[in-house]
Amino acid sequence: MQQSRSDSYAAAGVDITAGYKAVELMKTHIAKTMTAGALSDIGGFGGLFELDLTGITRPVLVSGTDGVGTKLKLAFLMDKHDTVGIDCVAMCVNDIVCCGAKPLFFLDYIACGKNVPEKIAGIVSGVAEGCVQSGAALIGGETAEMPGFYPIDEYDLAGFSVGVVDKEKVFDKNTIKEGDVIIGLPSSGVHSNGFSLVRKVLDVENCDLKAPMAELGGASLGETLLTPTRIYVKTILALMESVSIKSVSHITGGGFYENIPRSLPKGMTAKIKEADVPVLPIFKLIEEKGNIPRREMFNTFNMGVGMTVVVGREEADKAMAALEAVGEKPVRLGEIVAGDEGVILW
Repeated sequence: MQQSRSDSYAAAGVDITAGYKAVELMKTHIAKTMTAGALSDIGGFGGLFELDLTGITRPVLVSGTDGVGTKLKLAFLMDKHDTVGIDCVAMCVNDIVCCGAKPLFFLDYIACGKNVPEKIAGIVSGVAEGCVQSGAALIGGETAEMPGFYPIDEYDLAGFSVGVVDKEKVFDKNTIKEGDVIIGLPSSGVHSNGFSLVRKVLDVENCDLKAPMAELGGASLGETLLTPTRIYVKTILALMESVSIKSVSHITGGGFYENIPRSLPKGMTAKIKEADVPVLPIFKLIEEKGNIPRREMFNTFNMGVGMTVVVGREEADKAMAALEAVGEKPVRLGEIVAGDEGVILW
């Protein structure tokens, strides 16, 4: 690529040689994500993946796409860019595993005002870490330098993932019945949703993001808000080996009230004991500073539960034990009852 250079393009604000340098810097991170199916080196026109269907009778491909949203504003303010890639991967693969699919590969898209190779490589290092955590290969991506469209110090980050599941193993919410148990998997924090409200309520642009806060156990607001989204893929895939999962819900924007009903059949409602929700200090801070009604908190944030799983009552104890065996700290949130309320918090 040494012959590829355009002074005219550089004068317009796009340095194509910076793109080549960024690719070279990110290759080490990408190498960590390579799985048996990944066939192509980074930098080609398309990402190749050889599908291994051993043990799968009726393969179903499952895809998911998402971005990081305005959480990126915190990364800009903190000048810390090596964790938001984990968020990007998490938002995609956590959705994929909600039907029992194993993520196969991931592609990212970064659009920026100015391509600073070291910053881009830092972003991709987070993407690679998310891929390692989920078992997906990072087989390609795109970095677009767009001067005049994005401020020179800002960027957007989005991604796309594909997974596979045997059709007979897809979680079937229609098997849910009264008395089934709802298990919650703890979140690591705000994850990647509700940050427009968070930024407004906590006035992040005008406060000291690095100062320790007693309300957060001595952690700073900046590091607390930038804590990456948890990736639940390996946990759910392991649980599938022990019990029959009926449904899974990824608690993202819309909180409990929007996401949990999506994993329930008509006529069934999730009855959850609010006192059993492991509400994290950051949510208490947001609620207090913004004077936000408790119902709206549960309708916007994960409140400390990033994913819920429904299993039969007869398998609840076994599921809890299996989750604890893989290092989880599951909580029994409640049970399924008849009704069309979707979610009842009591």
